[in-house]
Amino acid sequence: MVYVWLAVTFCVCLVTSNLFVPRLWQVGKWPLQLSGAVVIFPISYIINDLLTEVYGYRKAMRVIWMGFILSAFVALAAQLVCWLPAPIYPESQEVADSFNRLFGLIPRTTIASLLAFILGSQMNAFVMSKMKVATKGRGFGWRAILSTVVGELSDSVIFYPLAFAGVMPAKAILSIILTQVTVKTLYEVVILPVTSVIARRLKKAEGIDAYDYDISYNPFLLKEDGNR
Repeated sequence: MVYVWLAVTFCVCLVTSNLFVPRLWQVGKWPLQLSGAVVIFPISYIINDLLTEVYGYRKAMRVIWMGFILSAFVALAAQLVCWLPAPIYPESQEVADSFNRLFGLIPRTTIASLLAFILGSQMNAFVMSKMKVATKGRGFGWRAILSTVVGELSDSVIFYPLAFAGVMPAKAILSIILTQVTVKTLYEVVILPVTSVIARRLKKAEGIDAYDYDISYNPFLLKEDGNR
């Protein structure tokens, strides 16, 4: 049951973060920008860590692919709604135009997000899984932080150039990549004590503590084998 709730929360975070991406904001008085997705997207990486730590790489990848499919569905639905005919009354046109301006960006940002997300989340789960086996389950905090750095960097390097090329200068895109990775990693560090407690209690409650011995890390192969 907990696995289901984690999966649902993961998917909600991914879908909503794609809606928040176009809203950029300045960090304090520094010449740095972040996407509105930073408010919620890091939660998906924390859940990714928990899924991989407790249930193993295979079950984590199942949830990752579920999030991928649902995000693609929302992007397609948004595009179809944008293509609907104009409303009858002129008073409603302003609302329709605002909707189309916002949601018209979603297919582009979602395509970029999905490509980046699959690599970033897969790398996060891969590093977490490999390090758990290598360390024999010790050092959850360091494994969670390092896997987040690798995953977020992989995600951001793909996403921001695809999503904002032609909209933002290259220098600004590089800046937002570095800022995003830094902020999301700090997010992970701050919440780490809570994540560690949840991981311990979840293992005890579920009676599961998966180690990914002798498995294939092919992200398309989701058969569960080799876990102990």
